[in-house]
Amino acid sequence: MAFRSAPLLALSLLAAASSALAADWSDTSIGYRYGKQFAEPFNQKDISKSIINLTHASGYQYGSNFFNADLLLADKNDPASVGSNTGSQEVYVVYRHTLDLGKVTGANLKFGPVRGLGLTAGFDINTKDDAGYNSKKRMWMAGPTVMFDVPGFLNMSLLQLWESNAPYNGYSKTSVERYSYDAHPMLNLAWGIPFSIGSLPLSFEGYANFIAAKGKNEFGVGTKPETNIDMMLMYDLSPLVNAQKKTFRVGLEYQYWRNKFGNDHKGTAGKGAFAKTPMIRAEYHF
Repeated sequence: MAFRSAPLLALSLLAAASSALAADWSDTSIGYRYGKQFAEPFNQKDISKSIINLTHASGYQYGSNFFNADLLLADKNDPASVGSNTGSQEVYVVYRHTLDLGKVTGANLKFGPVRGLGLTAGFDINTKDDAGYNSKKRMWMAGPTVMFDVPGFLNMSLLQLWESNAPYNGYSKTSVERYSYDAHPMLNLAWGIPFSIGSLPLSFEGYANFIAAKGKNEFGVGTKPETNIDMMLMYDLSPLVNAQKKTFRVGLEYQYWRNKFGNDHKGTAGKGAFAKTPMIRAEYHF
């Protein structure tokens, strides 16, 4: 795992660093989250995972960047290999760039509750070592974005997805050459809305992906539409430790993922294709 993921991590760090150049604003953080009810398709057990993340967001003259790299460390209920007593390891990288059409053209595109319009493009890349699938996902996306006029931000994007994978099954010792799914759309909501209850500085953040079926999978089985919602309530405890505002944050996170990766949770993939995962989360911003 370490040798295969190292180039990916290096590329990811370079992308995060380069996106900060000429930025009007930027925010970079490292974080940790933990949950005991993660799920994986075809696995009927609850899985505990520790997740370490590097996140970077920035804005420049014509738009914004978002980058996140997760290192996911599972317990033995998601084994690293057949017969292993150690858990799987995964690196998952996300990058999005949103071009603000109003800033590019100089036109005022604000109307009603809408602050502006944009175009979003990006990618997801992962590599995972586990007993049954060993994912090597590659996914590209592009589409229009509506940016709403709210405290913080609320963006809605309609993205076309081009996804492929090249899995390896450790149980049957069989591999699949890189396979491309049908191009398919995704409705994405992303938000970060600060608010307070009395003197408590809080923020409601997250994303929701509503993903259409992507045709047949690598094994000739039809896929199902996915719903993946990840939301968190974060508390800024920086003043309690005499730190700059928004330096240290802690909170609660919850993920709802129905038909995970397009697998039918009512079929052979079982309950592992329907994750309902509470987590604790902590972040340090620098």
